[in-house]
Amino acid sequence: SRPRSICSPQGFLYTAPVREQGNIYKPNNKMMADELSEKAVHDVHTKEIDLVNRDPKHLNDDVVKIDFEDVIAEPEGTHSFDGIWKASFTTFTVTKYWFYRLLSAIFGIPMALIWGIYFAILSFLHIWAVVPCIRSYLIEIQCISRVYSICIHTFCDPLFEAIGKVFSSIRATVRKEI
Repeated sequence: SRPRSICSPQGFLYTAPVREQGNIYKPNNKMMADELSEKAVHDVHTKEIDLVNRDPKHLNDDVVKIDFEDVIAEPEGTHSFDGIWKASFTTFTVTKYWFYRLLSAIFGIPMALIWGIYFAILSFLHIWAVVPCIRSYLIEIQCISRVYSICIHTFCDPLFEAIGKVFSSIRATVRKEI
């Protein structure tokens, strides 16, 4: 902390320490107060969604981009009438578009509710059960590993060192006899 001069109500100057970071509920500096107010404005639940680019992370690039040409194709030499081909294209495209909208209207909100509940449960279990269990296990296993290491160094190291000295005096030579 660095001192700064503050004028008391009596007019005397005195120095008071200023912390770089303040209490999260009552920030001491303006920068931290601005950060907290920005965080309050940009809440995750109230963020704006992009109605044009609805897959910004490209989750479905390889799965659901199915067009007429990906499903129905006529090879060379086997063509239907042009009018039938155009009508088939229009029927396929319009049916896929409106049926998807109908299914989204009927099942979109219930499925969003189900997936929201599922990911909330998954997050809850991860935060409150999985990570604490893993941390607890790592703490417990660290104690066990120290005891194991001491046992290995006490009993096995001398044995292996003795065996190594026994076999270190063995000399092997290779001779080729004719």
